[in-house]
Amino acid sequence: MTLAVPTLGEGHLSADRLAAANINPRTGLATDYLNHFNEVVMLLEMLPDMPDCVEDVMQWQPLSYEQHFEASNFAEKHLAVEAFRAAPAAVRKALKDVVATLDTAVCEKQGRLRESNDIAAIAPIIAMQTVEEVKPLIATASAIIHGHLDPASGTETDSQASIDALFA
Repeated sequence: MTLAVPTLGEGHLSADRLAAANINPRTGLATDYLNHFNEVVMLLEMLPDMPDCVEDVMQWQPLSYEQHFEASNFAEKHLAVEAFRAAPAAVRKALKDVVATLDTAVCEKQGRLRESNDIAAIAPIIAMQTVEEVKPLIATASAIIHGHLDPASGTETDSQASIDALFA
C-alpha cells in the first residue's frame, strides 16, 4: 500500500491555507527560507564597520530548505516542509541549484575570512563581493519562490499565463 503524495492546492495544502501561512500556493515555497541567507549577508555587509561580527559569520552553516524549517520557529514549519515536497520538481530543482551556488558563495567568503590575518583589511572586499555576488542569488531564489522565474529557462516571466503553464 502506497501513500498518496499530497498535491498543492488540494486538501490540507489548499491555496488558501498555504497563502495564510505565507507559502506561495503555486510554488509550494516560503520566503522565510531566505532569512537563512539574509542574516549572514547582513553580517558580511557589517564586517567593515564591525569586524567583531566575523565570529557570527563563521558560525553560519548551509541548511537545506527542509533543515531550515525543521530548526525554525516558523509557525507552519511542518506545512512548509510538506508543501516543499509537493512542489513541482522543476521548482524544487531550480531552488536547490541556486541554493547550492549561494552556499558555495558564502562558504567561500568564510574561507577567505578564516585564512586572513587582517579581517579589517579584507572586510570591505568581502562586503562588496557579498553585494555583487550573493544578493543577486538571493533575488533569484526569491523569484523562484514567488513563481516569477521559469525554472526551465532561468528567465524571469511577467505573464501570469506562463507561470500557470509552468505549473500545470
